[in-house]
Amino acid sequence: MMWPASQASKILTFLLLVIVVYCICMDTFLFLRIQNYKIEGFDVTTNVTQETSTIQQSRNLPNYEDVTWVPCTINPLCHPTVKALMVDHINHYIYGPLCAIVDVGLGISENWLFITPNMISFFHVLVAVIGAKLLTCPNLAFRRVAIVLFQIRMFLDDLDGHVARERKHIKGERSDVGSLGYWVDGICDLLGVIAMMIGITLYLRNNPPRRGYKNTPASTLPYHQLKEINSTEDIEKDHSTDNGISYKTKVTFQKIAQVICLFSGQMVLSSLAWNRYIDIYQDLLENCTEYDAIRRETMFRSGKFFFTSAIWRIMNPHSYLHALSLAVFCDKTWWFLKTVHYTGYLGLVVAVGTSEYFIDNIRAYVLNMVDGR
Repeated sequence: MMWPASQASKILTFLLLVIVVYCICMDTFLFLRIQNYKIEGFDVTTNVTQETSTIQQSRNLPNYEDVTWVPCTINPLCHPTVKALMVDHINHYIYGPLCAIVDVGLGISENWLFITPNMISFFHVLVAVIGAKLLTCPNLAFRRVAIVLFQIRMFLDDLDGHVARERKHIKGERSDVGSLGYWVDGICDLLGVIAMMIGITLYLRNNPPRRGYKNTPASTLPYHQLKEINSTEDIEKDHSTDNGISYKTKVTFQKIAQVICLFSGQMVLSSLAWNRYIDIYQDLLENCTEYDAIRRETMFRSGKFFFTSAIWRIMNPHSYLHALSLAVFCDKTWWFLKTVHYTGYLGLVVAVGTSEYFIDNIRAYVLNMVDGR
């Protein structure tokens, strides 16, 4: 152990509480920023199809850059985009600003031109492979080091996108769908996730969890009784001794593989749906300049869109990885996988259903000129 279990539990609980409160506050500030300040990408001053009062109201909104005390180079609230509203909280509010700070401090985008975004993507696959090897270790300390490496991998995943946008002078999070960088980034992310799941699978295979419990602490039993229990734990039925010991068989590898496959299936579906809706929302609200700018901006500012995107901030594949990483770090891997391997699909159904409904709402309002306020 790197520190006493009780102390580690208190520290982790406190840090988790701080992060949750921080993310809730940042979500609130993001919503207020969208509602009360100008948003780049909606050229309402040249659009004359809407009421003059609406145009004048949009013109009079102040620039967020003029009032914020945090420089926009590191401020995740400065340039709200469709993708920014759908990126998970950790990447958007923690790793994103850290990437900007590292880039400003080291000058990667401007001075280290020989380091390409794709090179960063390939490097974080190597980090993931090392982390996957450590995940197979029975020692919890090594597995915690592995989780630190996987968090570094996620940071590097953010960094490659940040460097690419800086060199193309793109403000805010955006997906360049179909480009070489888009596919390289996606494939490297996939390889990193596969490495993590293989590491967890091998660990659970070599250290299968128990289906049961012991009423008496093992430390109080004589050695010969512990040896007898360990030699009979793989039987198929419950067994009780005169000392009040109750236990069951180890979880079979078939069951382990089934749970991991179901969890992995959630991640695949989450990734496909998340990328699909980013692409659709970008086309409807940001990329199609021939559509009415006022109506696109109105939909982007709407509470309905903020709520819909908030669901994907929780249900996107990066959030799955952060939750799994926390479970491994706390030595609750099997408990977490068993808890969500079915129930997680319900959350995906809600997210997809809400998004499909809202897409129809956007199209009706933006394309067919049906009032969707």
